[in-house]
Amino acid sequence: MKAFAIREDGRDKDLAYLIYYEDSKRFFAELPDDADFWETPLLFSSLLKKGQKTIGPYWSKLWVQQRIVPPDRQNIGQILKENQLTEYDEFTLLVLADGRCAQDDYYLSPVSAEFLREKFPDRYQRKAENVAALNNRRLLVSFRDGTVRKCDVASLKREDQRFAPILREPELFARVSILPGGYGAVWGNNLIVDDLTLYTSGETIPLRMEDLVLFVSNCVINSAEAAALLECSRQNIDNLVRRDKLHPIKTSPKNKLFLKSEVLQRNWS
Repeated sequence: MKAFAIREDGRDKDLAYLIYYEDSKRFFAELPDDADFWETPLLFSSLLKKGQKTIGPYWSKLWVQQRIVPPDRQNIGQILKENQLTEYDEFTLLVLADGRCAQDDYYLSPVSAEFLREKFPDRYQRKAENVAALNNRRLLVSFRDGTVRKCDVASLKREDQRFAPILREPELFARVSILPGGYGAVWGNNLIVDDLTLYTSGETIPLRMEDLVLFVSNCVINSAEAAALLECSRQNIDNLVRRDKLHPIKTSPKNKLFLKSEVLQRNWS
């Protein structure tokens, strides 16, 4: 993760913060709690007017793209060569110019991740940490503050036609993952439910994240542990699965996971 304050020449004030996650190549932005509409960079100010202070990857990337040479520039090959780049990279081009462009006086100044966590403690506590797809197009989401919430995506995104395929197909819906930094839940690259929406619209479940961790630790076992409980070989466990006598809750090429309760019931029968 790389983080920068967005500042303006002649002013000693952070107007916004740009965050970049290298592995996923995603940008996000955070606006100060006291952000002023007239001072905020133009693209972000339109979102601030709607009450947004956390800016998602689409608008953050668009802000970056407005400040760097576009990939279809006629002499882009020469520009990359002059900057000792072998391929087009938005983040590298942005940093090489300190985030500056000819249209305004904004520039980037590096800050630490710890600085941002201290500046926005409430926001960072609302970031998502884990997500699991449930039946009926719902998500079970745990957050950094330890809370667990159940979120009805069907209700939230029923009118958004981009979400129609995943709301229609359970297998697609199950492919949900967490955005870098916990900024929300995502399907593919662009179908996103942001962290604040998940946090504020979700139904609070009377469990803490540590409760779920303890449940998994105590109630989920692998093939070797199942074999030890039943005093048999792993081959026998695989045979029970093939005969539909045991039902793994997750299967990988090298292992299977089971609910301990179902394995124990084999000893009761």
